[in-house]
Amino acid sequence: MIAKTETTLRMAFSENMRIGLFIPCYIDLIYPEVGIATLQLLERFGLTVGYPLNQTCCGQPMSNSGDEKNAQPAEHLFVENFKEFDCIVGPAGSCVKQVRCHFDSLEQTEDVKRVRQHTYELVEFLHDILRVESFPWAEFRHSVAIHNSCSSIRGLGIAKPSEIMGVPFDKTANLLSRVKGIVVVPIDRPDDCCGFGGTFCVTDEAVSARMGIEKAHDHVRHGAEYVVSPDMSCLMHQQGIAQRAGLDLKYIHVAQVLNGGPY
Repeated sequence: MIAKTETTLRMAFSENMRIGLFIPCYIDLIYPEVGIATLQLLERFGLTVGYPLNQTCCGQPMSNSGDEKNAQPAEHLFVENFKEFDCIVGPAGSCVKQVRCHFDSLEQTEDVKRVRQHTYELVEFLHDILRVESFPWAEFRHSVAIHNSCSSIRGLGIAKPSEIMGVPFDKTANLLSRVKGIVVVPIDRPDDCCGFGGTFCVTDEAVSARMGIEKAHDHVRHGAEYVVSPDMSCLMHQQGIAQRAGLDLKYIHVAQVLNGGPY
């Protein structure tokens, strides 16, 4: 159900808006269940969703390494794939941030500017655009800790970073609070980096691993059964560290929880 203008929004999006589903390459290859959950969740709201079959990487790995020359072909292809859609939605904050904030080396044509402006991370799309107020099909009777990635917090504004004064907010927590049975547990350092950081976990392995284990212990210390995040890349990193350390933690993407499974 959608707040206040439910009928209007349903009609507007289902009849007039073309939604492009952006599934990052690592989700497609390693976590396809997250992509499926994202599609099913969007379709629950009556949206017409298209999936360009030629989509590949958004160029983030090359761009993160400063290699704009080799990032550009992937970025051009992204624009070509999604330029006909009114909104582009993806279940990965870091990849959406790449599109919105780091397509600067491309010539800023109208297509490029339009794609950048209308690409949304899944949580912000549900929270800010659809203004979802409930997920009546979803039930998750577990204690969860939320991990909003650095890209989602500081690049997309999905939650308030601790270094900035202001009224606290967390869009992921807001959506999860509408799921039956869920218990969101507070942690000591909710917006600390988990150590993944894209190529950082390769170039600074020891520091990355230490950051990850500290994050995992923060979750365990507060009784979390699951860690829920809009960014599967961060969860992949944390899950590997937790398994090596023998910690009893499970990791799941927010799309799977909001869609009501499977888990």
